Amino acid sequence: MVNKKQHRTSLKDLAKELGVSIATVSRALRSSPEIGKEMQQRVKDLAKKLNYRPNPFAQSLRKEAPRVIGVVVPNLVTHYYAAVLDGIESEARRAGYSVISANSHESFEDEAHAIDNFIGLHVEGIIACLAQTTTDYSHFEELAEMDIPLVFFGRTCLTDRFSSVTANGDEAAQMATQHLIDTGSRRIAFIGGPNHLDMVRRRKHGYLEALRDNRLPIDRDLVACGSIDYQVALAAAKRLLNNENRPDAILAFNDIITFAAFTAIKDSGLRIPEDVALIGFTDDVHAAYVTPRMSAIEDQSHLMGVTACQLLLKAINGDNKVYKKIVPQQLVIRDTSAKNKK
Repeated sequence: MVNKKQHRTSLKDLAKELGVSIATVSRALRSSPEIGKEMQQRVKDLAKKLNYRPNPFAQSLRKEAPRVIGVVVPNLVTHYYAAVLDGIESEARRAGYSVISANSHESFEDEAHAIDNFIGLHVEGIIACLAQTTTDYSHFEELAEMDIPLVFFGRTCLTDRFSSVTANGDEAAQMATQHLIDTGSRRIAFIGGPNHLDMVRRRKHGYLEALRDNRLPIDRDLVACGSIDYQVALAAAKRLLNNENRPDAILAFNDIITFAAFTAIKDSGLRIPEDVALIGFTDDVHAAYVTPRMSAIEDQSHLMGVTACQLLLKAINGDNKVYKKIVPQQLVIRDTSAKNKK
């Protein structure tokens, strides 16, 4: 018989069983006067029945009373998210806070679990970037019920309720597509991620606007929006390049997709940029060290982290205003994009 790992009862489990909010359960367990005696007893009885045990790490944190914020990102091993986290940590440290980070691995379930853990740890606030599979935002709405400050960066949701920091992806994509047009490309493909992500929509919108401004036909066959995954993007790029009427340029959504497209072009025996030009949303660490050197739309990722942390600290200190900050991206032209460059 295979032993299954025993599920540890969480605040969310208790709340679901009782049909109340996590905030109510948390306050009842602390015997808060905001919760009636009857409800307090119901919560405590259920907690005992289901063997709920507060996280001992969280208890020790509360005893020592540190100032802690939580950060959840989709893919911690990429340079972009590492740089954002570095910015968050530097700003948090300056303000006397420590940072606990969690990797959602682009999974809604892992993201929701991370948020639940942060609640259990009694962090003072949370900074988050949506996983690509997240379309249910209830775990974030619970934070509002519990008065736990939340700031989104990059990929956002519920922007009428929570502050956010994003890049000007629409303008940057439009500039990049215009550059490709100005240097000789006419059949420009866009390879992106899931269409429900606001970041994908912004970048695709800028690409389409540039085509419209230049009266170039919009060909749906040149738009491939799927999973943010190297193998998926590689297959999509190869499909585009194997078409008889293949693209002569590609605009790629992020670094994973950019280097998948780069590999697909090389594997197809095509030249960059003479046969297929390429611009990607990526970072200077990788873009400058491939051959040919990558033209790229570069994030100011460290600044994005600093800005997100500044907004969170405002919220922690009682500022209830919803902010929408934009950190501009930079188009850096190198060798992969200019067909008619002399």
